[in-house]
Amino acid sequence: MKRNTWQREAVRSALGESDGFISAQALHGALRDSGTTIGLATVYRALTDLTDEGEADTLTQDGEALYRACTPDTHHHHLICRRCGATEEIAADPVEQWARQVAAEHGYTKAEHVVDIFGLCPACSRLSETPDTP
Repeated sequence: MKRNTWQREAVRSALGESDGFISAQALHGALRDSGTTIGLATVYRALTDLTDEGEADTLTQDGEALYRACTPDTHHHHLICRRCGATEEIAADPVEQWARQVAAEHGYTKAEHVVDIFGLCPACSRLSETPDTP
């Protein structure tokens, strides 16, 4: 475990205050706007460390890594809105059973997996159903 510096704590705190997934650049901008003098490279390092230690989730969307604070030491999956980025952690017991079964059928052990489901959240779904008016 890495030592806890003020920079790392600032990134952890800003990530926790963010809604949904956020890019390192956007997080760095939010920190800078709040008066923090942390550098972008330090933000990337802190996010990598938080991800490695299970305090942050990461996913790649449109070629960009996005990060979100999460509950450490829990395996979970996400529903992610393609439009606004809203994210919900979900349980997926059937996926867990399926992954273990497929791994075992092929002789694999200690298999891991990642499942993220992308769609439109209820609010964005309502917006897409509303006809455009001039």
